[in-house]
Amino acid sequence: MTIPHPTHREAVPDMPNRLGIDGIEFIEYATSRPQALGQVLESMGFRPVARHRSREIVLYRQGGMNLVVNAHPDDARVSATVDGQPVISAVAFRVQDALKAQTRCMDLGAWEVPSHAKAMELHIPGIRGPGGSRFYFVDRWKEFSIYDIDFCPIPTVDPAPPALAGMTYFGLVQYIGADRSADWVSYYQNMFDFSLIPNEQRFGILPKGTLMRSPCGRFLWQLIEPDPMMDEDQAPERLQRLGLGVPDVNAAVSLLKSRGVEFVESAQLHPEDRGALTRTVLGSVSFELVHQVA
Repeated sequence: MTIPHPTHREAVPDMPNRLGIDGIEFIEYATSRPQALGQVLESMGFRPVARHRSREIVLYRQGGMNLVVNAHPDDARVSATVDGQPVISAVAFRVQDALKAQTRCMDLGAWEVPSHAKAMELHIPGIRGPGGSRFYFVDRWKEFSIYDIDFCPIPTVDPAPPALAGMTYFGLVQYIGADRSADWVSYYQNMFDFSLIPNEQRFGILPKGTLMRSPCGRFLWQLIEPDPMMDEDQAPERLQRLGLGVPDVNAAVSLLKSRGVEFVESAQLHPEDRGALTRTVLGSVSFELVHQVA
């Protein structure tokens, strides 16, 4: 099954959007192995375009997608990674007013993320997310962006590399605890005005879990409970995987394979018109391709 492109207004019913969410500004990975993760990202089409002025953080980009690799040793999320395995440590939402968005979430019970911005650096409001991650709010992404202040461009590098195979943000997969679906659905509905997608609507090749749509209609959120046979200690709640929308899954798979990307291929799961899943690398990193109508 395909999902209409999010800019098609007729495909997205009117929904409350009290934070003014308007897509994803960046996804952040925390890792103590930034070079290894960088190689993986480059094989997927991302290019390093800028470095943070005071921290060990690199900005990767392709098309309208920004990925931040955080390897700063003083960041607790980096030091908490196991064997250097990268984790999705933050998601930044584009909103109308970042401070008002944070304030509203805190009024609803969210915990504030303390700022570590140094002099002449930008403070990005945020709240705590699942598994030690963070949700940030960004209201500067058009003519003037957060990267203009905190990052230095890498010389001779194209600051706006085109998207490989037309890739865009499709959504994120979050692993949750057993019998926690109702709790997390309520959280995203109340905190961010996400809405449930009917069970009969499924996208890609991994139909498990509960699907939600952002109020702007630009991305999805998938909540997956652990297998009933799994030990709860082995199923921590966390942001697990990034979904990428492409107009032609088979063409994207062929192109990525030529760049060294491997895909899961088995009797139960293999690339097809609806979607494909890359093999997990570095112990934790995988991407899901999903057919998305242009």
